[in-house]
Amino acid sequence: MAHTMRTGTYTDPGGGRGDWRDTASRYALLPLRIFLGVTFVYAGLDKLTSSTFLKDTGDESIGDQIRFLQQSGDVAIPQMLDLAANSPVGFGYAIALGELAVGIGTLIGLFARIAALGGALLSLSLWFTMSWSATPYYMGNDLPYLMAWLPLILAGASYWSVDAWLRQRRRGL
Repeated sequence: MAHTMRTGTYTDPGGGRGDWRDTASRYALLPLRIFLGVTFVYAGLDKLTSSTFLKDTGDESIGDQIRFLQQSGDVAIPQMLDLAANSPVGFGYAIALGELAVGIGTLIGLFARIAALGGALLSLSLWFTMSWSATPYYMGNDLPYLMAWLPLILAGASYWSVDAWLRQRRRGL
């Protein structure tokens, strides 16, 4: 079977030539980038501005969440919780600031692959701890987030990103 490339006279916003399918495929990851970026910025800010989360004890505090998960014993890697239990407030700040950095990096496309890797690692660690006991497994929300980060790790932020702008500057375009 012979394969041919579609050609046309349409010039897309990305600077190449092609039809609407070419343009759509180039921008296919942009909605995912926006969704994950906004979600992680929101999650980080929500934790940082919460009057209860960044405390050792109390309703909805990170300390009580960690202790509850330790007592339940239903986590994939209990050592992760043991480490977090040494300084729950510091761990809460690390999660919140990590989510904020990942979200901003993803939204603006700065070191996009590294930001996506950070998002995947956050989602993986939350899946191994917070969502591990969800039955059936697809009821936990951290595993789908982990899978959503993978295309951005592989592809980065090709368009409408600081990374793309820097790449063009280096090329002198």
